[in-house]
Amino acid sequence: MGTLVVFGSLGLARFGYSMVLPDMQDGLGIDNTQTGALATANLIGYLTLALVGGVLASRYGPRVVIAAGLAVAGAGMLLTGLSRGFADAAAWRVLTGIGSGASNVPAMALLASWFAMRRRGLASGIAVAGSALGLIFAGAVVPRVLSAYGDDGWRTCWFIFGGITLLLAVSSLVFLRNRPAEVGLKPVGAGGEDAGPDRKTEGLQWGRVYRSRTVWHLGLVYVAFGFSYIIYMTFFTKHLIDEGGYTKAAAGDLFMTMGWVSLACGLLWGTVSDVIGRRRALVIVFLIHAAAFSLFALWTTPAGFTLSAVLFGLSAWSIPAIMAAACGDVLGPRLAPAALGLITLLFGIGQAVAPSIAGAMADASGSFFSALLLASGVALLGAVVAFLLRPAPAASDVVGQEASEG
Repeated sequence: MGTLVVFGSLGLARFGYSMVLPDMQDGLGIDNTQTGALATANLIGYLTLALVGGVLASRYGPRVVIAAGLAVAGAGMLLTGLSRGFADAAAWRVLTGIGSGASNVPAMALLASWFAMRRRGLASGIAVAGSALGLIFAGAVVPRVLSAYGDDGWRTCWFIFGGITLLLAVSSLVFLRNRPAEVGLKPVGAGGEDAGPDRKTEGLQWGRVYRSRTVWHLGLVYVAFGFSYIIYMTFFTKHLIDEGGYTKAAAGDLFMTMGWVSLACGLLWGTVSDVIGRRRALVIVFLIHAAAFSLFALWTTPAGFTLSAVLFGLSAWSIPAIMAAACGDVLGPRLAPAALGLITLLFGIGQAVAPSIAGAMADASGSFFSALLLASGVALLGAVVAFLLRPAPAASDVVGQEASEG
């Protein structure tokens, strides 16, 4: 269910925009700066609820917050399909982002309650595969809908995205549970011990979240990811069509290929982070991202575009998976939603400003070349900041610690 929540809140609500963008831009008569601003509007909404959603989930439980968030995101997508100009499209993209933030952050943090530390990276990796499903779905469906419905095809796409997300809201309310104890279970991989350092009987010590230097450091790492990857994802299809000579169908095929390649990347890198540590895994992933973004700017041939998409796909959703696991490592399952909400607030700042900057750079230069190189440079900076993180203890060491705390 966590995978499906991510599919709706990010895979459709955010990444579906990349595939719909060229036709939506033509239909609304807006320029690259404005299309970047629409992405920024969505991310401002996400930013607004990322922190609040995490706090609400910590206090009231993730299940209801996730379901409500998906309902809001679904409604926002339906209304986006009714947009008549830039202003109302921006408003509905903000609403969609609000729902995404309220659902995605608690869904990822929920895994800290269901999995012990030695399994959290793996579990988070499985959940973030929902973003990959979004790429696969959009790459396969959007070109066909655009072809079938002509000028109104992009509107139909938003109606489809919104309807699916509303169904997922209902499913979340039916199937999700806040903690294993609600159904007589223990966290996966915990054995006889608890899944983390805090206990249900303890009060929620909110100050631990905001006083933690490690949490703030993780937030800085997340800023670099948010700023760099969103430029690549937002203008992926637009760059292929405008500067690579791709048709909409061909761009959709590569978008879908990237989705298929990325399907298991969260699982792969989440597991790697369980073994070699969160810090080392983050550094490796950021270096791969920097290479992918540079290739997309510099090697403007089918071979270069494909290699870039594959490299990004192999590591695309690994950083959110590692971050979700790291928050559970640092503060335990009860405070993990609040910690993830805080660092996602910082992540959202990077995401919110990047598309507008990239769109303005593209309008000024007539190319996405400089914007993509900017994304690559920020990814390299992210690798440096990640390298400076204090190494977390190995999962095998923490199991004994968790047992003693029990």
